Amino acid sequence: MDKLRNMEVMVAVVEAGSFAAAARQLQISAVMVGKHIQQLETHLGARLFQRSTRQNSLTEVGAAFYEDSKRVLEQVRWAESAVERSRAVPQGLLRVSAPFTLGSHVIAPLVAEFLQRHEQVRVDLQLTDSVVDMAGEGFDAAIRIGRIVDEGLVARSLRPYRMVIAATPAYLARHGTPQGAADLARHQCLSHSVWQRRVEWTLRDGNEEFFWPENARFVCNQGDGLRQAALRGLGLVMQPEVLLADDLASGALVPVLQRCLPAQRDVHLVYAPDRRQLPKLARFVEYVVGTLGVDGH
Repeated sequence: MDKLRNMEVMVAVVEAGSFAAAARQLQISAVMVGKHIQQLETHLGARLFQRSTRQNSLTEVGAAFYEDSKRVLEQVRWAESAVERSRAVPQGLLRVSAPFTLGSHVIAPLVAEFLQRHEQVRVDLQLTDSVVDMAGEGFDAAIRIGRIVDEGLVARSLRPYRMVIAATPAYLARHGTPQGAADLARHQCLSHSVWQRRVEWTLRDGNEEFFWPENARFVCNQGDGLRQAALRGLGLVMQPEVLLADDLASGALVPVLQRCLPAQRDVHLVYAPDRRQLPKLARFVEYVVGTLGVDGH
């Protein structure tokens, strides 16, 4: 069974609207289209389409498989174009957007390394925690944290975004080490001013959920400000692992409540599929995914 061909036919049926329309698009018979779909359903052990005399509609399983198939086929097309892309010399301006903390501590150094390898490329890196309008604002690529809303963009998975709770050894010696999330109420906690219940990181301790205390002694709208306060022994800080990595490695900060940390969030490099052939973007995507991609791909 040719799984990729079956997936291609399934996507064509969904996007063309019917088996007959997909058959015309693919230049095969409607019977053959039906056979490809039947092979997929047999292999998966699930029905992908709800068939009737008037139309074929996706089942819930079919809708999920359709979205995944589109992504797989896009990755295959990207791989097939690798040889052609490698022949062109990347050059020109590349505009990239990234979240502030991840951008400052991970993406900016990576961009610098990329520019050292490609002397004819220029990069305009804009750090913002807002979701930019890729086409409207003229960005070639963006790094995004969290769920990807389908905008017709290609999304490449990167290492997940993790939080850490930490304090100085001196603070923990004075106030004790919290053993559970409930202990936060008895500690000095440093808080980010934009955190609100609807968006902030949720801690879990067993079956219970906890929020970072609202009555923080020190509040700041920038992560490094909270880091600086924590380094001076002011209290417990919860910030991204990428921001606190060097302090944790040196022992200046000590991680606590590791079993209670908020769930990690997905990170993706996104770009428009019609721009994937641009050498400057192709090389940038390859470099970022090669460096930060999940399992190196």
